[in-house]
Amino acid sequence: MAMNVGGGKDDEPMMEINTTPLIDVMLVLLVMLIITIPIQTQAVKLDMPQNVQTPPPEVEPQVVDLELDFDGTVFWNGVAVPNTALLDEYLKAAAAQDPQPEIHLKPNRLVKYDYVAKVLAAAQRLGVTRIGFVGNEQYMD
Repeated sequence: MAMNVGGGKDDEPMMEINTTPLIDVMLVLLVMLIITIPIQTQAVKLDMPQNVQTPPPEVEPQVVDLELDFDGTVFWNGVAVPNTALLDEYLKAAAAQDPQPEIHLKPNRLVKYDYVAKVLAAAQRLGVTRIGFVGNEQYMD
């Protein structure tokens, strides 16, 4: 029951709702919900390399500069690659070499990610394992 503090008539119905108990109940429910929700942990399993001392390679691997221009044009060591079939041949030949050459992928700052993803997918599909991004300083602006 609520108490009438105003100066009105005693037989008038009260027009205000006491919201304090409602807020208390909502806070209790919120605390109970927070306590009962299990902690969400997201884990990504990675196979980290072990501390194995391997001798340095006897032959230095060849370095291949693979550039992507802003319009998706691919350059293999400065020479334009006209189609994806020729790029696949280059990547297949690079994957067959022992040791595999280091492919330095340098995408232009304005190139769409779709072109970069296609080149990376082709490299992975054809077995190229030594590929890395260079020229990341252009993205620092």
